[in-house]
Amino acid sequence: MAHHFLAFDLGATSGRSILAVLEEDQLRLKELTRFPNKMLRMGDKYYWNIYALFEELKAGLRAAVAENSKVEAIGIDTWGVDFVYIAKDGSIAGLPRAYRDPYTNGIPEAYFQLIPKEKVYEKTGIQFMNFNSLFQLYAAKKEGASALADAGSVLFMPDALLYLLTGKKICEYTIASTSQMLNPNTKQFEAGLLNLIGIDPAILQTIVMPGEKIGRLTKAIQEECRTEAIPVIAVAGHDTASAVAAVPAENERFAYLSSGTWSLMGIEVKSPIITRQSFAANFTNEGGVEGTTRFLKNITGLWLLEQCRKEWEMEGTVYTYDEITRLSDAAPAFQSFIDPDHPDFANPASMTKAIADYCRETNQKTPQNHAGYIRCIFESLALKYKYVLASLQQMAPFTIEKLHVIGGGSQNKLLNRLTANAIGMPVVAGPAEATAIGNALMQAKGLGIIQSLEEMRAIIRRSIFPETFFPENTSDWENAYQRFLSLIPDMYGNIHNL
Repeated sequence: MAHHFLAFDLGATSGRSILAVLEEDQLRLKELTRFPNKMLRMGDKYYWNIYALFEELKAGLRAAVAENSKVEAIGIDTWGVDFVYIAKDGSIAGLPRAYRDPYTNGIPEAYFQLIPKEKVYEKTGIQFMNFNSLFQLYAAKKEGASALADAGSVLFMPDALLYLLTGKKICEYTIASTSQMLNPNTKQFEAGLLNLIGIDPAILQTIVMPGEKIGRLTKAIQEECRTEAIPVIAVAGHDTASAVAAVPAENERFAYLSSGTWSLMGIEVKSPIITRQSFAANFTNEGGVEGTTRFLKNITGLWLLEQCRKEWEMEGTVYTYDEITRLSDAAPAFQSFIDPDHPDFANPASMTKAIADYCRETNQKTPQNHAGYIRCIFESLALKYKYVLASLQQMAPFTIEKLHVIGGGSQNKLLNRLTANAIGMPVVAGPAEATAIGNALMQAKGLGIIQSLEEMRAIIRRSIFPETFFPENTSDWENAYQRFLSLIPDMYGNIHNL
């Protein structure tokens, strides 16, 4: 018997609706719709257009209806940290702010005047990033934001979209875990962190775990999209949590790299790792499926290349990914490196200028052409992966034997090859559609069709054919890594001495 699921996967630059079919213990996917997700700039503020996203969900529903397949469930995953204010009358109180909005600049430092940074990490185990939800709420409070003042509740992005489909307000565990407000041991919110800044923690909803059935499509949605009262499941609402659930691992001895606009490298563990070392290295403990913890580090990813490509397109030059690979392969190796996570690359007016300036300031050659910029970005990412993986191995309760690269970036064969060379261990690439796969299979688990994460991963191994890259030229990469270390602050903020 074939089972059909509709997975909505929304990233920070684009979204998709995907029809997943589970039949004879194998999964296949069909993309129904794809749509942009653009930040809206209004003055000096940045927003997400949740109304447009809602319309795209309905378009995806209509496309599923057109397939004449009986959809048994629906699930939604999105990027983390961002949220929507819901007014007391149940309406959306304005557009949600985007995590790249500069309104949180300096907010963590102000917050730590109220409570020591170490105490916040002890309670939440979350990597400090200025756009974490806790700091966004504090920034809104300092602004005197009317949406916050009038809010009856706050819903994270996937929960807000579920609310628009079902009328039910919930807070899914994995997305809540990105907020810097959730305790990973108790799996409940730390109310005191909000009380400290004069915000009522009652605006947060009750935590539900991935796989829980939330409700059914409202009658209005059914009528508008000409569909039935399909159940809606709270999948792993954070896209990385859904993606990690789809790692086709056979045992625990792996690290994963969710590769896209952001790179997220980590391990899957049964309990949070909250130590002086993890605090100093700024690692995060986010929620996974079946109560697991995703112990990981956020790394700036293909955002660097995406921003360069936008500049080049404005100049009239458009590259396919095959052309980018050929350009990078033809460029001389190890000419210059950047720290992908340096603040200068967060959202510069010109990424190419930011890279050139960084190279000049660190006494390196500046890239001379597009190929040079691409090579610099790819090599720098591979070397940063090596750096983070070394830290992970020091804290992991097991030996890491391979790196699973999942997500759209897993299709970048050049970067996979460079990463294998840099880290000196096999890189297993795929599935590219990890997030949608994890979303769909959690729906199946929510309906009782699948019983465990282990069973999910066995289905994935039968359904995909990942490519493995083995390390080469490791001595050359080790020499390059020693140069790279001179650019990277250690866990205490000091530049490594060579």
